[in-house]
Amino acid sequence: MTAEKVTTTDKIATGVAHSKLILVGEHAVVHGQPAIAIPFPLVGVESVVEHVIGTVTIDSSFYHGPIDSAPPALAGIVSCIKGTLEFLNKPCKDLLIRIKSSIPPGKGLGSSASVAIAVIKSLFTYTDTKYTKEQLLSLANIAETHAHGAPSGIDPLTITSDCPIWFEREGTVDFIKPKEDLYFIVADSGRMADTRTAIESVTSLLKSAPKRIHSKIERIGEITYQVREALEKASKHLLGQLLTEAQKELESLGISDAGLNRLIYYALQEGALGAKLTGGGNGGCIIALARNEVHSHQLKEKLKRFGAHAVWSFVLRHRDEQTCE
Repeated sequence: MTAEKVTTTDKIATGVAHSKLILVGEHAVVHGQPAIAIPFPLVGVESVVEHVIGTVTIDSSFYHGPIDSAPPALAGIVSCIKGTLEFLNKPCKDLLIRIKSSIPPGKGLGSSASVAIAVIKSLFTYTDTKYTKEQLLSLANIAETHAHGAPSGIDPLTITSDCPIWFEREGTVDFIKPKEDLYFIVADSGRMADTRTAIESVTSLLKSAPKRIHSKIERIGEITYQVREALEKASKHLLGQLLTEAQKELESLGISDAGLNRLIYYALQEGALGAKLTGGGNGGCIIALARNEVHSHQLKEKLKRFGAHAVWSFVLRHRDEQTCE
């Protein structure tokens, strides 16, 4: 599965999108600090649109039926479908949309954004309409607003990229070119994160203790700048140290929990160069930096035996100046 795989036949069209991970900058990005996200190609979404007379129908593992009867959890996708059809000046009828996802929902992996982007691509392709990246991002934001309340926008950006993304909510979006191959492990705690609640919690803390919380958010921002430098200068050990330091700040914001901390501490005990939660927190996944390819496979198996719900190992590849888009 690749991010740009799009096929079409008579009255059938397919769109595919990969997932994403926040490397550093969770929550601080909502409050004006930068964040770095990386593509996660091991899980993704496929949306297939077919011409079927009648109301628009969704067929997925979560729900099968007409969009107007979809459960509240799919409100964002329903709005995204309607918004995309309106943008394309097409009636909201005579479509069957089959959605297949290998992304565990609610784990900080960008599930809602990946589904939205795959569906948008399939609808554009179905109507023989070319899309721009800006159009994808704008329409995907409909679903993201439903999912997260005040989304940073980093999920759709990373899902439409093949390279790490430097993101500032009100400023710069840039590509980062890692100077060495980096071996990461992602471990699922088995519990869903609630990004919307976590964002609201940090916002509430910021109002009740502005000086203390603002200093922590600024520190996460400083770490994010240092992480970018470590990526661009091939400072693997420094990168690991910075990831672990970012985790300590997130813990102090109340974003981590005992289950995540248990996986993080175990990964560090087993030789990870650094480890932290990724995404909304209080559930979801952790990300750990392995020493090398052999260590990544060893750490993956150990985390499985330790009780992680699911574990993936992947490589963030070195990129030259011409390969990011």
